Amino acid sequence: MGLKTMTRWISLAAASCLAVACTQTPQAEQQPGATAFLGARIIDGTGQAPIEDGVLLVRDGRIEAVGPADAVAVPADAESIDLSGKTIMPGLINAHGHVGEGVETKLPLYARYGVTTVVSLGGAGAEHIALRDSQETPDLDRTRLYVAGPVLDPASPEEARQQVDELTEMRVDWVKIRVDDNLGTGTKMPEAVYGAVIEAAHRNNLRLAAHMFYLEDAKSLLRNGADLLAHSVRDADVDAELIALMSERDVCLVPTLTREVSTFVYETTPDFFSDPFFLRDADPLTVEQMQEPERQQAMAASRSAQAYKEALQVASRNVKTLRDGGVRIAMGTDSGASPQRFPGYFEHMELELMAEAGLTPAEVIVSATGDAAECMGLADELGTLEPGKWADFAVLGGNPLDDVRNTKTMESVWIAGNRVPSGD
Repeated sequence: MGLKTMTRWISLAAASCLAVACTQTPQAEQQPGATAFLGARIIDGTGQAPIEDGVLLVRDGRIEAVGPADAVAVPADAESIDLSGKTIMPGLINAHGHVGEGVETKLPLYARYGVTTVVSLGGAGAEHIALRDSQETPDLDRTRLYVAGPVLDPASPEEARQQVDELTEMRVDWVKIRVDDNLGTGTKMPEAVYGAVIEAAHRNNLRLAAHMFYLEDAKSLLRNGADLLAHSVRDADVDAELIALMSERDVCLVPTLTREVSTFVYETTPDFFSDPFFLRDADPLTVEQMQEPERQQAMAASRSAQAYKEALQVASRNVKTLRDGGVRIAMGTDSGASPQRFPGYFEHMELELMAEAGLTPAEVIVSATGDAAECMGLADELGTLEPGKWADFAVLGGNPLDDVRNTKTMESVWIAGNRVPSGD
């Protein structure tokens, strides 16, 4: 048994003991450094009913125990933090972000908005790999990062295999491709080529995320073995065939509804520009630029902007249909790909858009926590507040199960049990 496995086994055994209030070992033999978060409502990210008057016990960056106050024994050496009247929920997982340039500022920015994990589906390099490799530590206080490397655009099956081999040498977490013609203005990757990418990715034990727009392309990608649909179907209503193809291998959908919003919302000054939760960390220069009259007029006159506005309505219907059909949804935003897709805030906007599409608050929260972790292959370590997992969570003043917009009542964010510093 390796040291990491043994440490986690010991933590899990201790958590089980605490959960049933069993006999404690002598105080001198306990490991120091526990923190007990007391009295809050705990939403654990599994979809189960919340724990009222809960206890979240954290030691060495991981959750040691979680449960009702009358079922979790708090060690005498633990530091206690009273959160009575508050809500604790897992940190948000963005299953489709972009952390390319400016990673040193983007990761702390995401963290301050409660986005504790980002899967960067494109644009990552050696610097990002190094950050990913350094985050398995109880000292972490910034957002966790997983990467896909450069988005592949091979011209032939042979080139496809070569590019996947290069990504494998980089030690990426995902392979990402685009199968889209940008509203008829470009050329889509042929099936023979993306089929070769998918085959090569699987041969190298990598999963493939596909950017797509059209229903028929989504079906073809799935038949070829794509592991994640990284955007919504936006040209037509989805059908039973697509649901069956996704359900067969539990392929998840990352709707990125805010991606569509970003293409047209700045034709006027959006309402969220006056939201204090937005303004506390939004880049003021970008906010100013998005209000320039010439820029707003150009967006209002853009045919593509108006087409994507229509596409948002189709995407919203499809999210609801797919969720009702049993397809797993993972929250993602495409934030960071351009300045106007504001990292951190757009994740909270995405939650609102999914609720407006018809998902319940509970479904929305699970899509951004437990299911996002499952979809991205991170569920062993992240996504839910369960013993043995990293203690990545947010403390809210309101209850998001009543109104998902209450995620914006965020009062503090904790990563590996460490409070995320403010941006002041």
